[in-house]
Amino acid sequence: MGAMPALAAAPAFAARPRAPSLLDDIEGRTFKFFWDLGRDDNGLFPDRWPSPGPSSIAAVGFALTAYPIGAERGYIGRAQARRRTLATLRFFDSAPQTEDPTASAGYRGFFYHFLHLDTGRRYRGTELSSIDSSILFLGMLYAAAWFDSGHPDEREIRRLADRIVERADWRWFQRGRGDISMGWHPGAGFIDRGWTAYNEGMMAPLLALGANDRPVDDGAWEAWLATINDFWRGEGGDRHIAFAPLFGHQYSHIWYDFRGVNDAANRAAGFDYFENSRRATYANRAYCVENPGGWRGYSADLWGLTACDGPGAFLTGDGAAQRRIYGYAARGPLGQPDGLDDGTIAPTAALGSLPFAPEIVIPAARAMAARPGLYDVYGFRDSFNPGLRDPALALETGTVDAEHGWTATDYLGIDQGPILAMIANYRREAVWRVMRKVPRIRKGLRRAGFSGGWLGA
Repeated sequence: MGAMPALAAAPAFAARPRAPSLLDDIEGRTFKFFWDLGRDDNGLFPDRWPSPGPSSIAAVGFALTAYPIGAERGYIGRAQARRRTLATLRFFDSAPQTEDPTASAGYRGFFYHFLHLDTGRRYRGTELSSIDSSILFLGMLYAAAWFDSGHPDEREIRRLADRIVERADWRWFQRGRGDISMGWHPGAGFIDRGWTAYNEGMMAPLLALGANDRPVDDGAWEAWLATINDFWRGEGGDRHIAFAPLFGHQYSHIWYDFRGVNDAANRAAGFDYFENSRRATYANRAYCVENPGGWRGYSADLWGLTACDGPGAFLTGDGAAQRRIYGYAARGPLGQPDGLDDGTIAPTAALGSLPFAPEIVIPAARAMAARPGLYDVYGFRDSFNPGLRDPALALETGTVDAEHGWTATDYLGIDQGPILAMIANYRREAVWRVMRKVPRIRKGLRRAGFSGGWLGA
């Protein structure tokens, strides 16, 4: 990796532009999504709403992060947040972990990507997921650190979270290699592809390195970085480690404060991963402004490509003008790793980058909130495509308006979660200031070679 001069730091938080009434409203509506739809009996949370479906363990991790945020903001009381959190942890603590995939919720300390909302057992043929389990574990660690009083229920929250997170057999998921597998299927074994290069998976090796009982061996972080030189894009102040969908630059940053802490790659580049995410956010917006695909509706204030719902799998147009549209897919600028562009914009792409680039995110939030049908009782619906205006299209989901285009039907837990958490981090460092105290977080970062900033305090 070539060295480059260090750039000026991102604007100080005291100097950030403010839109308090808008952010208050988005925060309140998005929290209501997590509070209204989370179950009181087992703490599970649906993958999406209003369409029916299973529980997503990643969405549960975001919900566990949401409850303390809601209590801090006064949307609910501390006792309410405590009860819901404890129900969730009691479920996962007692959920069966056996080799029988039809009767269990997980195996070797990890959990299946999707679970039945009622029974909590494995949903269909879903995989044992290292990254979705990581999001669940980070939500548990945040809850355990936030509920810090001597109340008996809060002591139980801390005890259960510690026990659940420590059960994860990270060495098994490392399978004798440096990298951590993306998943495991009963009968078929591990997914060969591991968490390497730059993507949302950075949290997995950091968590695994910070574990106390079954940590991965040294080298997991180096394995994640092994192909990083293939991911550089841009020049000068735009140069960054690229991954096209913005969620890859956001997810780990929800719980890990990368400001001012640096690993070997950061030290060689001259800037940290927070700055890298800032540059990636600007690159995503610049691509939408340039709009090489000529999609209707892209602009300096309507931008944001990431993994999200789409209208469905079909072709539009005729002859040489035909273009392919997708259903749920990871979208991002063409020319970057995993790039895909079909004209579909997701509000979570911009809002999840709020701490990195508020000066461009807040205007985007205003513009998207003004779009008819996109901003509703639970905040932003998952996505929209301004160019699809034909009501005869064979949609898989969503609705088409002849003037404003296609709008998604559903809200997704894994997309609402970054909106709420990153508003809280931007305004109050709400998640970061708690997670900086968690010993596993500090241990994992240090084992990965990070130093400096708050980590040295």
